[in-house]
Amino acid sequence: MTKEVVVIGGGIIGLCTAYFLQREGHKVMVIDKTTIDSGASFVNAGYLTPSHIVPLAAPGMISKGLRYMFDSSSPFYMKPRFDWDFFKWAWYFKKSSTKAKVEKAMPLIKDINLLSRELFEAMAVSGELGDFHLDRKGLLMLYQTEKEGDHERRVAQKAKAIGLPVEHLGPSELKKIEPHVTINALGAFHYLCDGHTTPPQLMRQLLAFLEAKGVEIRRGEEVIELVGDKEHITEVQTNKSVYRADEVVFAAGAWTGELAHKLRIKMPLQAGKGYRIDVQSPTGITMPTILMEAKMAVTPMRGFTRFAGTMEFSGNNNTIRKERVRAIAKGASRYYEGLTIPKEAVDGAKCGLRPVSPDGLPYIGRSSVFRNLIFATGHAMMGWSLGPATGKLVAELVSNKKTSMDISAFHPERKF
Repeated sequence: MTKEVVVIGGGIIGLCTAYFLQREGHKVMVIDKTTIDSGASFVNAGYLTPSHIVPLAAPGMISKGLRYMFDSSSPFYMKPRFDWDFFKWAWYFKKSSTKAKVEKAMPLIKDINLLSRELFEAMAVSGELGDFHLDRKGLLMLYQTEKEGDHERRVAQKAKAIGLPVEHLGPSELKKIEPHVTINALGAFHYLCDGHTTPPQLMRQLLAFLEAKGVEIRRGEEVIELVGDKEHITEVQTNKSVYRADEVVFAAGAWTGELAHKLRIKMPLQAGKGYRIDVQSPTGITMPTILMEAKMAVTPMRGFTRFAGTMEFSGNNNTIRKERVRAIAKGASRYYEGLTIPKEAVDGAKCGLRPVSPDGLPYIGRSSVFRNLIFATGHAMMGWSLGPATGKLVAELVSNKKTSMDISAFHPERKF
């Protein structure tokens, strides 16, 4: 049965949801308060990351956050502020940061990432979106200290145990895989299961495809009110119009919590700000790489190299902290000898807000309060990687089909 669906949010999650909904034959409208040309979906590292099996809510992360709290240039930063919602989220985060919960989450994260990687590849093969950049070179986890090397070795062992291929590379093997740069590191773990893309390119092509297929894209419209009876959302009111739909999808990223609040639904969600620097001049870097001690990502994209990183909890704002941008530039130069990031690239840095759940798992599923409301958010640092999988799962829910994987652990109203 064809349904009319309103998707609130035009990032990678919202657009992938629209993509799979239109494939199912539904009539789709995407509403976004921005012009859909900036934000987390445009500034992320572009990784497809089955290897990222350890959720952000891992043992010791709260302690790191407290230690870094008064260092605004640190890779994991919580801005000191009195915010009751943040306090509750931090408490849930701490409760989720146990070894047992992390072990339980790892296979779930692996499975949804592998599903999403397959869907990315199917989208590329279909040719529907044109020639978009998709590479399967894997991902290097580069370390300079034995401490970080030992930490990643334990993660690699867990990855192997659940079926993900990993290799260890010493300095000589690193030189073979990255012959055009001189790397300052003791070694790296190469996760062969990963891939990477160029996000701005794919976002533009996805938008063009959806509009050509008749999906309505409402840019610059902010949702002001949601009207409902006891079991259904009956109206979506924006600053420009009023819409009715059979189904409503909340895919508004870091702003989804505010939408939920309008319906008196409690959704622990915090914005985790990340930054990126794009270098247009040749760097010689050909492998996507995580610089472990610096806690930052390097991605060779189509036409430029991206340096991205940091997790900053300072609320929903787009304030760019120059000291954090400089820390990314400085971190990159410590690993790649002779690399200098131009001043204009540093000055042109952008930021984006990732929606972070307390346990590091996304919120995907139907509301238990409003029967025609579906949540698709909370992906933290895996939003880009999980876009297609989330979109397909939401489309299956709308079409009343069995989902491609068990999503009970992703329930949007789960207890922490």
